[in-house]
Parts: sequence; C-alpha cells; structure tokens
Amino acid sequence: MSTEMAATATTLKLLQGSTEFFPALEQALLEARIDIHFETYLFNVAAQGERIACALEQAALRGVRVMVVVDGAGSRDLAPAWLARWSVAGVQWRVFEPLGTGGIWFPSRWRRLHRKLCVVDAEWAFCGGINVLDDWYDPHTQATLAHPRLDYAVQIAGPVVADVKATMVQLWSRLEMSSNLRARRLGAALDLLRDGELGRVRLGTGPVRLVLRDNLSHRRAIQRRYLRAIAAAHTDILIANAFFLPTSALRRALQNAAARGVRVRLVLPGYYEYAVPYRASRVVYRQLLQAGVEILEYHASYLHAKVAVVDDRWATVGSSNLDPLSLLLAREANVVIEDSEFAHDLKRRLEAACARGAHAVTARLSRQPWWDRWLDRLSYVLMRTLIFLTARRY
Repeated sequence: MSTEMAATATTLKLLQGSTEFFPALEQALLEARIDIHFETYLFNVAAQGERIACALEQAALRGVRVMVVVDGAGSRDLAPAWLARWSVAGVQWRVFEPLGTGGIWFPSRWRRLHRKLCVVDAEWAFCGGINVLDDWYDPHTQATLAHPRLDYAVQIAGPVVADVKATMVQLWSRLEMSSNLRARRLGAALDLLRDGELGRVRLGTGPVRLVLRDNLSHRRAIQRRYLRAIAAAHTDILIANAFFLPTSALRRALQNAAARGVRVRLVLPGYYEYAVPYRASRVVYRQLLQAGVEILEYHASYLHAKVAVVDDRWATVGSSNLDPLSLLLAREANVVIEDSEFAHDLKRRLEAACARGAHAVTARLSRQPWWDRWLDRLSYVLMRTLIFLTARRY
C-alpha cells in the first residue's frame, strides 16, 4: 500500500520482505537513467538475490553511473565472478573496511557498514533492514527456509531523497579519498576536497526524515529518536528488533512507559541465528516483564526487522537494532515517519505476523531450568565484556 503525503509532496511504500522489496528495487534500477547509489551490509547472489546483481549490471551497461558499497564483513563471500562482471560492465564498487588478516576478532574492526540504502536518479530512495538476501534462503545451511524472513523496507519519493543521496555521496567520497591517499594520488584527493562532498551532511526536518548513526557527528541520533517517541507515547508502543540488548536509558524509558499505562510490546527473535546475542537479551526480559512490558518471540522464521510504531502516528523503519553493535559501533540509517496511515499499515502487518508465528515468553521464562538461566547470564557477561573492549559507555 502506498501512502501519499500531499503537504510534503512525499510518497511512501512499505515493503515487507524480499518478495516485495526486490521487485520494487529491481524496477527502479532497470528504469534508472542517470545514476544509482547502493549500499548494503550483505550482498548474496543466491536465488532471487541475483536479480539485483543483474539489474545493477544492466544499468551500468546502459551508461548509468552505478556506485555500490558493500561491507567487508557481511559481504566477504560476495562471488568474485560477480565482482568481475560488474567491473566489465562499468559498475563502480567499493568494500567498506575489508577484514584482512585476523578477521573480525579485533575491536577496531567491529565498526561495520550496516545500513541498507539505495537512491536512483535522485528520485527514489529505499531504506530498511533488508539485505540483498532471498527471504527463503538460509546462508548458514544453504537450504530453503520453511517460512520467509520477517523484515521491512520503505520506498520513498520526496524531499528526504536528497538527504539520503547526500549521505551516500559523502561515504563514497570518503572511501575514494582513502583510496587516493593510499595510492598517493594526491591530485585526485585534492579534487575531492574541492568538491566539498567530504564534510558533514545537514539532514532536513519534517514528517519524513533520515536519521543516521555513525562514529562522528551522529553517535546517538537514532537512540534519541526512540527515546523521544517512547517518552511521548500515550497508548501503544510496538517494537520489532532482530537483536535486542538496550541501553539502560532505553530500558528505563520502556519501563516508565508501561508504568504510565502505555501498552508496550516487543517482538523479538525466537528462531535465532546467533545464540549469544539471543541469550544475552533474555537477561533483561525479567525486568521488562515485571514492569508490565509484553514480550513476544517470533518463531515462524528468522526475524530481521528493525521497526517501531508509537500511537499509530510515529514509525521508524531502518537498519538499526537496539543493541550495542548498532547503537555504539555501526553505521546505521533509519527513516522516521510521522504519518498515521503509514504507521497503521506497519502496525497491522506486524500484528498479523505475530498472530501467525509469535508466542508470549512469560510462562516459558518462569520455567527456565537453572542451566538455561546460567547460559543466558554467561552470554550477557560476554556481551558486556565485548562492549568494554570497545572502550565505549553503554
């Protein structure tokens, strides 16, 4: 369903999973005339993911300027054959922070590019949590999932597209600057400085806005948006997150909202990819449940969403989880939307997904055996230790 916001000349379309996201993205790429900026954490060409790789290749062959940035950890297995095809076609691609020797084990390498953004011809923007990964494909087992991943993105036309493009151009320019300096191409580096695309991007305001998290000027911007929305809630808060280990400020805000009589619901993974983050998050369950927060675990498939709805009027869709990696280290991008029609659509979809495949955790948590609680606590200590190693306060 598309949402028209006449006051701001904005069009919004909520996209659920790759079954809706890939066709919309592919159509925009195939219709591109001038340029495409594309960023993702994970680019997997298995199954339907190949459609996006092909659309980028075809755009470059038509003469469209195509710039792709993938993360060095999430896309470390991106097929070399596809990188070669892109290069031949004229796709310009860069890897953000390649891992190199030692892999991901050094804290300095935990600052990943986790955002999922695309801008086509400065007309359409896409933002969300969906990687280039087929919803039905499990990259861990190379098998087909029984049910698709639950995730969301939003397609946007309107003033905020300029902010998304400026953000992506800035990152591209900084990667180019680093490459030029390493290769001692000082003339090219000076040209980038003169272009003025390396500095801070000033993001606009309004009912649809881009919110970033990075390690420079937007360290806590996404968390602040969540805190303001939660503090202003009157009736209902619904949050779905793939990885949930909130800061003390977020935890207190949720507890305070529940104490005010606001219905607070958290939709979290029950069918999980990584045991340690999942178990660590269960340590904070008890405090939240005792405060009156409802927690549902989604068991139908992998939950990869990073979305929220407050009072059927405020919504956010993006790449940021409410966990240390997203809120302390990674580059993230969310769109905040103050529109009742869009918020209601997202809430309706989340509630329908929960009705099909989520279960309340209250009864099960009270019956946890001692060894299960011990593993949860050990995982929590491990996560806190990792946070300590980053030398960041959380």
